[in-house]
Amino acid sequence: MRISVIGCGYLGAVHAACMAKLGHDVVGIETDPAKVAELSDGHAPFYEPVLDELLKQLEESGRLRFTTDMAEARGSQVHFICVGTPQKRGENAADLRFVDAAVESLASHLGPGELVAGKSTVPVGTAARLADIVRESQPAAMLAWNPEFLREGHAVSDTLNPNRLVYGVDSGSEDDPAVALLDEVYAEPLAAGTPRMVMDFATAELVKTAANSFLATKISFINAMAEVCEATGADVVRLAEAIGVDDRIGSKFLSAGIGFGGGCLPKDIRAFMARAGELGADQALTFLREVDAINMRRRTRVVELTRQLCGGTLMGQRIAVLGAAFKPESDDVRDSPALSAAAQLQLQGAVVTVTDPQALDNAAKRFPELPLEPDMETALDRADAVLLLTEWKQYRELDPHETAALVANRRILDGRNVLDPAKWRAAGWTYKGLGRP
Repeated sequence: MRISVIGCGYLGAVHAACMAKLGHDVVGIETDPAKVAELSDGHAPFYEPVLDELLKQLEESGRLRFTTDMAEARGSQVHFICVGTPQKRGENAADLRFVDAAVESLASHLGPGELVAGKSTVPVGTAARLADIVRESQPAAMLAWNPEFLREGHAVSDTLNPNRLVYGVDSGSEDDPAVALLDEVYAEPLAAGTPRMVMDFATAELVKTAANSFLATKISFINAMAEVCEATGADVVRLAEAIGVDDRIGSKFLSAGIGFGGGCLPKDIRAFMARAGELGADQALTFLREVDAINMRRRTRVVELTRQLCGGTLMGQRIAVLGAAFKPESDDVRDSPALSAAAQLQLQGAVVTVTDPQALDNAAKRFPELPLEPDMETALDRADAVLLLTEWKQYRELDPHETAALVANRRILDGRNVLDPAKWRAAGWTYKGLGRP
């Protein structure tokens, strides 16, 4: 099929490459000429494992190209909308300017029988409104909502081998002509057994926001239990293991730590609350306020525990922060708990140095006042305390004896509970986890 992908940021670049990998002829359309140039050269403007290799391979095949010209979308059978929906400045609501602009710009280029398929995460009710814009411009064109469920660091495999495909179509029926087009797009994963669900617009939009809200709630739940464990001397890691055995609960997303961040969970739960308020259903989601509050409180807890590690004062203490990205295998620092905690420590008088294998360029843009060091050993040099705040493999595998030779004081805060406390304590370290005795 011939496919266009509108918006070539994180979601769009990955989706365009993966659609070409599935055998389609793909044009990626992006308003930023610098992004187009970089992508056309086979490089993603962000870090995602294996994506650069895939971009080079597909552009050489001739099935993938990038442009700033929306007219290049003409003749595509399916047009994917993959632009961002950030949080509005000063509000909880999602900013839909980019989605609206993409659909309005595309509308004049649509032909009969073509499908506009939204992948961006949007508030419920958005698809129905955009479907009217599409119909006004081209009555014989269609709109569907096909939400994404990507995990940063695994986005390519999640697109090529999704755990489910959700189609939100106007009629909500399997007989809707948009279903047949999307089935053709995803013929390969469907043949491999990927479950496919057809539903109405509103339900499809809610699938993504509800899923993210549930995951955020699960993370904040175990972090709330970590607070109780600290007050009682219990061990939140063993607690999570025990309750996770129950298959009604499950062990995924039950790792206590410094909380969630990134460009999805925080802004999506806030946008969900805002939209519920607009619909008069805000009482249904009041629990998400506490989910958000627990998450933000974890960052303050990092500062408190670091102060305790350093003998009651942060003033002049040299702190090595391992990790800037909100999660490993990513250079995304949006709403990063690690950087937020590092900035708070610096404001309270600590001498902070942040290191990360991929995210320092982005960290410098968000927190230009924070000292950043690409070399981990240099960051650790003469540190009074070490904070592991993003669980990159190289940090999880640190040797406590070798690390001890670099630092001034053997104190470590394991903000992700991924180290072996007994091993570090045996090497002479004062070890502190979150929610651990």
